[in-house]
Amino acid sequence: MKVLVIYTHPNHNSLSYAFLQNVIKGIGENSHIKELDVLDLYEEEFDPILVFNEHKRRRDMHAEPSLEKYRQQIIWADKIVFVYPIWWGRPPAMLMGYIDQMFASNFAYRDKGGLLPEGLLKGKSVVCISSMKGPALYPLLFLNNAHKILMKRALFSYVGIKKVKFFEFGSLESPKGKQARKLNKIYHYFKTISL
Repeated sequence: MKVLVIYTHPNHNSLSYAFLQNVIKGIGENSHIKELDVLDLYEEEFDPILVFNEHKRRRDMHAEPSLEKYRQQIIWADKIVFVYPIWWGRPPAMLMGYIDQMFASNFAYRDKGGLLPEGLLKGKSVVCISSMKGPALYPLLFLNNAHKILMKRALFSYVGIKKVKFFEFGSLESPKGKQARKLNKIYHYFKTISL
């Protein structure tokens, strides 16, 4: 199994970074995972801003030369792991800018003229590890599960990825947030997964 981890947080002293380190540690001890690639969007200085004009058309984004490296990472991966905080009920703008550009027509999906497109990323799986200041039930009770609906239904299902697992960790700025237990849960998950 080949795993691509996409990390989105500007601070390497954050709990998000600690989750990333535990993902890497667990994968390093998992004999089922043969290869790992980590993309740190802030460290990479990924440009999340979409530009469309007379020289750069949206319909051509699937062939944009500056994004070829990132397309190859997605093609290569069997499993894509996203590690990010929840800000204002959704992933950071940096990650959304990556998604806007990478999950483009004729790369991630193909329009067939009907209601739904053909997903071109079938066979891959996704894990989303998100953290937030508020309680873990906040997205469900106050936002109608908007985060999961956005990621699973509006994005991954659309491009053909059916197997999506979420870890939504809340209360992480609280002294009673059980941070060590949550970090350990991620480490053990990645140490033992086989698909």
